[in-house]
Amino acid sequence: MKLIRLAAAGSLLAIAASVAANPQAATSPASAPATIAAAPQLEAADLAAWLDGRVPYALKSGDIAGAVIVVVKDGKVLLQKGYGYADVAAKTSMDPETTMVRPGSTSKLFTWTAVMQLVQQGKLDLDRNVNDYLDFKIEERFGKPITLRDLMNHRAGFEEGLKDVLAYDPKQAQTTEQYLKQHPRPMLFAPGQVPAYSNYGVALAGYIVQRVSGEPFERYVERHVFQPLGMMHSTMAHPLPERFQKLAAQGYRQASDDKPSPFEFITTAPAGSATMTAADMARFMLAHLQQGSLDSYAMLSPATTALMHSPSQPPGPAGFAVMAHGFFSGTQNGRTVIGHGGDTIVFHTEMNLLPQEGVGIFFSFNSRGKDAAVYGARKELFDGFMDRYFPAPPQAEPPALASAAADAQRIAGRYQSSRRIENGFLSALYLMSQTVITAKSDGTITVPNFMGGSDDFREIAPQRWRKIGGAQELLLSEVDGVKTVIDSENPVSVLQEASFLRSAPLTLTLLSLSVLVLLGTLLIWPIGALLRRADRASSGASPAVQRLRRWQRIAVAVDAVYLLAWLLLIQPVLNTDLAIYNSANDGLIGALQIAGLAPVAAAVVGVGAAWRMQASDASRLSRIWSLLVAAALLGVVWIGVVGQLMSWNLNY
Repeated sequence: MKLIRLAAAGSLLAIAASVAANPQAATSPASAPATIAAAPQLEAADLAAWLDGRVPYALKSGDIAGAVIVVVKDGKVLLQKGYGYADVAAKTSMDPETTMVRPGSTSKLFTWTAVMQLVQQGKLDLDRNVNDYLDFKIEERFGKPITLRDLMNHRAGFEEGLKDVLAYDPKQAQTTEQYLKQHPRPMLFAPGQVPAYSNYGVALAGYIVQRVSGEPFERYVERHVFQPLGMMHSTMAHPLPERFQKLAAQGYRQASDDKPSPFEFITTAPAGSATMTAADMARFMLAHLQQGSLDSYAMLSPATTALMHSPSQPPGPAGFAVMAHGFFSGTQNGRTVIGHGGDTIVFHTEMNLLPQEGVGIFFSFNSRGKDAAVYGARKELFDGFMDRYFPAPPQAEPPALASAAADAQRIAGRYQSSRRIENGFLSALYLMSQTVITAKSDGTITVPNFMGGSDDFREIAPQRWRKIGGAQELLLSEVDGVKTVIDSENPVSVLQEASFLRSAPLTLTLLSLSVLVLLGTLLIWPIGALLRRADRASSGASPAVQRLRRWQRIAVAVDAVYLLAWLLLIQPVLNTDLAIYNSANDGLIGALQIAGLAPVAAAVVGVGAAWRMQASDASRLSRIWSLLVAAALLGVVWIGVVGQLMSWNLNY
């Protein structure tokens, strides 16, 4: 199992896809085949040489500024290294001891550790209604309460949200309490049913820690996790305490950028606000690998540590990833792996533990890189580490199924991620970014991957497919009557078949045809006038027809301005410029939502003009074009309604 890398947006911001399994059937070193025994030993000298041969090339080719890496083994730090620059302009090197990086959603493990500390003390119950711990109420839309376990498993049912989650200006950064109370997330699913990764849910858990402990959340983690473990260069606070500000690595879109990205304020702080050194993360990994203790401090008891590392949801298909009290848990190369990745806009991190081997690895890059190269570099680094030191045993390919071709047709279709926005104007973006699974004539299927390419899968058991040349698997199921594809590497979201009315082909076809007709109308108008002027000719149309055309053109111009305004507003999310989506822009977004009345009026005008045109003395071509214009104007209204552009919702 290759633990899912929750990108961009991942962790914090990712807008993408994503079940459950019992990963405990790992192959032990004693029973492993000879190919594993022949693997290089995980020793400092070999590891350093291997990293030196890979990481500098990955940084240079990907235009990534720097990286820090630390590996622990058998209760000690085996190796820690820095590569590249923490500050490109100042040529400050990345130092695992002193350079502080932003691990994004890997921060969630500190929150879940805090929760488990309070569970151990009897102050929290994982299966109790979270409303019992809050000073505001989470709506029980489906008649079922949300529990802390639901939050841990990302199965509370919340839809995604982007408003006010990221800020560059400290004046715009809300507290977690303000965010939770002012931006309640709508619920798409009944609690406990469908996985849907939720930063809001983790922020709720952190706020519960604050209320039950009586300490500010950042202070609680500092006093009960960081300081007693000797993690003296770690904090969940932002802005950064003054003593840390000169130690923080700069973050970059690309290393070649003239300026670094501003410091990222994460509103859902318990879900991703940590700043820390790789050396400090080593101490956290060692504590988890040593039954919850490091040196003289018992962060968790052995029993609580064992519980935290065990699945916290019912087991699913064998070999599929599962949530383990906040950890992603699964198998890779036959070994149990628990961990968590993390991404801000510019920092990208992986932290994984192999509990049975006593090994942990943490690495963090401080750039997104050219064409988002960091995601490939991040995946290849951990996969390469596992393949070198813990290679997979040989795996026999099962014979092809006679039903493969028919089953491929059954799974083929268009899907939307369970981690999505359905309320608010960004719903339009999700309508147009769906996953298409294609059946091939040989019975295999083609599935898009997170790198922008695609992979082929073959059926290995009824309704179960494995990546050709890999270990990733897909399972076709049905959840609450919806055709659902479950990914063996992703326990925090699934793919759900999109209904026809919410399908990208319908939305994109209507949008494309509408835009073509609108642009054609706008272009024909001045071109026709210029040609007639050159020939000193008139249009030949009666005054009544000219009047109808004029009204149609006004309606078309209104829609063109309307669509352009929304395009400019949605464009930043395509470039991961998420800080623009904050409460300061409520007036602008609200005005655009009210402006949705304009295209409705334009459609009425267009339809009326087309109707009258059919009974006029207009040419046949003019009558046909008027119908196309009316259809295009109605298409814009459809996009506005289905994409939530025409709504009064400022909670997106």
